[in-house]
Amino acid sequence: MRFALSQEQQDFSATLDAYLSSVDTAAAVRSWAAGEHGPGLKIWRGLAEVGVPALMVPERFDGIGADAVELVVAFERLGYHAVPGPWVDTAAVLPALLEDELLADVAAGDTLASVAAPPEVPYALDADVAGLRVRVQDSGLSVFIPGRALSSVDGARRLFTAEPGDPIGTSTDPARAFDLGALATAAQLLGAGQWLLDTTVAYARQRRQYGREIGQYQAVKHLLADVATRLELARPLLYGAAVADETPTRTRDVSAAKVAAADAAHLAARTGLQVHGAIGYTDEHTLGLRLTKVRALVGAWGTQAYHRSRVLEALV
Repeated sequence: MRFALSQEQQDFSATLDAYLSSVDTAAAVRSWAAGEHGPGLKIWRGLAEVGVPALMVPERFDGIGADAVELVVAFERLGYHAVPGPWVDTAAVLPALLEDELLADVAAGDTLASVAAPPEVPYALDADVAGLRVRVQDSGLSVFIPGRALSSVDGARRLFTAEPGDPIGTSTDPARAFDLGALATAAQLLGAGQWLLDTTVAYARQRRQYGREIGQYQAVKHLLADVATRLELARPLLYGAAVADETPTRTRDVSAAKVAAADAAHLAARTGLQVHGAIGYTDEHTLGLRLTKVRALVGAWGTQAYHRSRVLEALV
């Protein structure tokens, strides 16, 4: 049996790619890191027009009611283009936490959400711009108050401590919400890793040293081939975990996908920097935006050690 994305899913991915290629996401990332949210929110509204925030929102709240595969398709594109903002919290996690009319505003792109779920997600992302701030403790939900701002290796990931506020009820499925957060993060990592590979291959084809393109050297070919292999091995794990959503193997499959995608993206980042050389360290080059993004996402929604332990527990 052959498993592949449907034509509709491929068209959705192409639509997102066309839109995000037409806007300056790099400038939006830099503005977001500086505390200027305007350019990033403009991209948010553009993505809302094609239904990204509405994907996991039930139809009764004006959402699309899509499944986890469509979520992965979208977040792979978001990761490829390094779109700033609390996308995981808003589009992946929140709809699994709440069944409330508030989700209609989320689906329309009018409300951004920030979610803290200690101990694995102790800090809140972009709480300064989020209109809905939710703290998860076991199965209980409460509004949180943004506290001290924290620094991140990725300047566009603005983190805050989350001080517990008034309770707002009980979560519908906190375990699934966490797994969807990890799954969406894994998809972002895979997308970022693919961008790093594509960009590094293009650079190796045009950068000349000793009279020839550096991509013609066998050592460089081997480095890039290793990255391509790791990304391609991670992709079926990612989509397999999406298919396994709401099945008994979901936790194991999501953790395996997160580990594989994070390792592949990290290798892509290291290789991209090695091939680019000193230019990769500069603030002006967009490579740096993906390097810091990957480094931050590796530990987001569960560290590598945490997810490896979940896979091990499932196996034994």
